[in-house]
Amino acid sequence: MTDRIDYGNLMHSAMRELIRKVLTGVAERGLPGDHHFFITFDTTHPEAGLADWLRDRYPQEMTVVIQHWFDNLDVGADAFSVTLNFGDRAEPLFIPFDAIRTFVDPSVEFGLRFETQETDEDEEEDDIDATSDRSPPPAAGHGEAEVVSLDKFRK
Repeated sequence: MTDRIDYGNLMHSAMRELIRKVLTGVAERGLPGDHHFFITFDTTHPEAGLADWLRDRYPQEMTVVIQHWFDNLDVGADAFSVTLNFGDRAEPLFIPFDAIRTFVDPSVEFGLRFETQETDEDEEEDDIDATSDRSPPPAAGHGEAEVVSLDKFRK
């Protein structure tokens, strides 16, 4: 038994459970109103599943939008899967909840960010990554998935 309560991990667990419940509701009933989600996840996570061409294009992280068109949303205890359209190409994704870095619903100005505990060297590398240009692909039309940078939503 440890001599400390690990509030950080308890909070992350609660936040991931919230995301699981929200996605489960969407899988059962669809997206209500103007709700939509920007979900950024770690593409290097060993259990993340995405096409090789997407992993090559987004070797560290990827932000997907669940809004107009998505299919096969299936939510499990530890992960969810969804099929999104990338330039008229349907691609299945498998995203473990512990690979999620941010979850944002801009329609209600709600967002979660998962902080990681890293060494000083890792933090310096992340600072460099955060400022690099991760330009999204050309603007997706209605009915296509869009990969976006959350920098435009930060104040």
